[in-house]
Amino acid sequence: MKLSEALEMVVRTDPGMVRSHNEDAVFADAELGIAILADGMGGYNAGEVASGMATTLLSTNFSRFIPTRSDRSEGFCDTGFAERHIAGEVAAANSAIFNAAQSQPQYAGMGTTLVLTWFYDNRVSVAHLGDSRLYRLRHDALEQLTRDHSLLQEQLDSGMITPEEARYSQNKNLVTRALGVDPDVETEIHAYDVQSGDILLLCSDGLNDMVDDNEIALTLQTLGGNLALAAEQLVQLANDNGGRDNVSVVLVKVRGDYSSPRGWWQKLLACLK
Repeated sequence: MKLSEALEMVVRTDPGMVRSHNEDAVFADAELGIAILADGMGGYNAGEVASGMATTLLSTNFSRFIPTRSDRSEGFCDTGFAERHIAGEVAAANSAIFNAAQSQPQYAGMGTTLVLTWFYDNRVSVAHLGDSRLYRLRHDALEQLTRDHSLLQEQLDSGMITPEEARYSQNKNLVTRALGVDPDVETEIHAYDVQSGDILLLCSDGLNDMVDDNEIALTLQTLGGNLALAAEQLVQLANDNGGRDNVSVVLVKVRGDYSSPRGWWQKLLACLK
């Protein structure tokens, strides 16, 4: 099955109820198998510039690269190859944002979180930086696949605070990794198997700060048959609960098999791995 047939993608982004402008940026293309979400940071709209640069650079480069891999059976579906390519593209985007911040005073200190998913061969490789998240709903069970790069997460991991205390913490927006802030960046990348029926949710913290995981799970369980309605409902829930930040979601539903074609020798190599 073609990727565009196997994957359904929906994006929604909203400034929320408090902010005057939207510093989130989103991109999704089922034919490429790419979904990207970035939540910008920095004063005087610089965060909007950083997130916009991130999604534009990454989506443009993947859009140019993926169609050139006409023989997708030769190494294209290899997880190591995918992760190396993602790391290289994210590093290039990081340099571009960092250099822009260094050369233009109005953009000094700007940066952005990032969640990027690349679907291939019934798998997905996930890159993330900061506190934007990726969730997966599988068999009605919601699981957070990314782990926040944030001071709050470090406090949770060390036992300094409880999960309940974390919900009301004043340190929610202090990230420990971001794109474009430093000359070099350490991108966290993992790969996961994908099953038909999975729903993946990329979101900015404007969603999960306002809507708890149980509500997110219930929304996806109830409205998973209509992705557009599910996305709109998630944004509405965040706004109904205060909408203190920009709210962005990308929903991806796996509708079927999208394994890459293989010859006999590739099947043998796969067995030997």
